[in-house]
Amino acid sequence: MSVLRLVDRESITVPPQTTAKAAIQLMLDRRVGSVVVVEERKVLGIFTERDVLRKLALSGRDPAQIPVSELMTAPVKTVDPKADPTDALATMLEHHFRHLPVVDDRGRLRGVLSIRNLLQEMMEKYRHQLHTLEQYVISEEPGATKARG
Repeated sequence: MSVLRLVDRESITVPPQTTAKAAIQLMLDRRVGSVVVVEERKVLGIFTERDVLRKLALSGRDPAQIPVSELMTAPVKTVDPKADPTDALATMLEHHFRHLPVVDDRGRLRGVLSIRNLLQEMMEKYRHQLHTLEQYVISEEPGATKARG
């Protein structure tokens, strides 16, 4: 299974000249923790809540006057659309990321993978495995009737 199946349906993007204020407002309106900074569909960086806290909040600078290109994380770590979700999760945990852009071989954004989506997928996988194991144990208990085929 590829990570492309797990990306957020609508990736929020902004051009590099977008002000920090506009990007923050967009993040609040869309209830997301990041926006991907793109130019001609190519990923230049990512602007996250963490960037707001670390680079802007106490700087005294006016967010209406600063382009996100000055505050974004760049270069941004990305993942290939064919990547395995487990590998993507390992990357996210290793680098303390909550969002990981999925980028094709030409550098074009295909979607944004969130740690929330990955964890939900893993929970479903483990629930299914647990259910399968429970059914196996029940069928192997003494006195259990086995299905005849």
